[in-house]
Amino acid sequence: MRILVTGAAGFISGYLVDELLSHGHEVVGIDNFSKYGRVAKSYDHHPAYRFVEGDAKDVALLTELAADADQVLAAAAMIGGISYFHEFAYDLLAENERILASTFDAAIESHRSGRLKRIVVLSSSMVYESATVFPTPEGAQLTSPPPISTYGFQKLASEYFAKRAHEQFGLPYTILRPFNCVGIGERRALRDSAVMSGNVKLALSHVVPDLVNKVLQGQDPLHILGDGTQVRHYTYGGDLARGIRMAMESAEAINDDFNLSTAQQTTVTALAATIWRKINGDRPLRFVHDEPFTHDVRLRAPDVSKARRVLGFEATTTLDEMLDEVIPWIRSELEAGARA
Repeated sequence: MRILVTGAAGFISGYLVDELLSHGHEVVGIDNFSKYGRVAKSYDHHPAYRFVEGDAKDVALLTELAADADQVLAAAAMIGGISYFHEFAYDLLAENERILASTFDAAIESHRSGRLKRIVVLSSSMVYESATVFPTPEGAQLTSPPPISTYGFQKLASEYFAKRAHEQFGLPYTILRPFNCVGIGERRALRDSAVMSGNVKLALSHVVPDLVNKVLQGQDPLHILGDGTQVRHYTYGGDLARGIRMAMESAEAINDDFNLSTAQQTTVTALAATIWRKINGDRPLRFVHDEPFTHDVRLRAPDVSKARRVLGFEATTTLDEMLDEVIPWIRSELEAGARA
């Protein structure tokens, strides 16, 4: 199967492209390096991979690339850390809607010509930002109040793109919602603000690199956002990539949506304690509680039974295993920065 991946230089895509290639698929990736700057990937020279540097808003380019694709994975988006939700409240909506419209225009044209079999939309757990049912099943985004953040609202809009393109043009779709991806390869986005957390700049994209970065730099007491009781389901990037691939390969996933997540819930305090122990051993841990951001959701807990039942997918990597990969990588990044 030949797959066009938009946002191919992104964080989750770094795991996904490798997963697709290792299972015999051909991949064409497109990215303009706007998030992290120019990056190199281990599979850049893989014989079944072709990278195109370009803008996902370029309808003509995407139409040309989609014309030879069996599936399009819509992963390109403007997104950085939680500061983006505040600083770029309009840009997040406008830029990502332009990207989506371009991607869907290309996919619809390829499907109309008889080639493209499906578009796969990488949505987000943030569509459940206002959910009141936990664990949250697929469909709750339609019965809950709308997301408050621009990002959550825009990701919900991406799901409407998929359903309405199917309704009007018959374009088959699959919607996937990753939860709290953890892994290596994620750096500070170029447009992220320098926000201080105590004496250390926040690595704003996700809480795991934030905390690892601060502990490795010797912050004591450790600053965390909010009271630490926020609940998340930290899911390994490799597991998410496997779930995405399984959905793309499954006929049962056509015109359906799935939560992709570990079933294990962890509070921010428990996460911080695990990171601290792995780096500092038995040294006593003390906290300073900083004011949380407005869109710091208190509880995010998915129902994962549908993906298990329909796709046979379960996220199996433990938090300890994830941190054993992430901590050395961030340490090497810090050391490389100090040497630069």
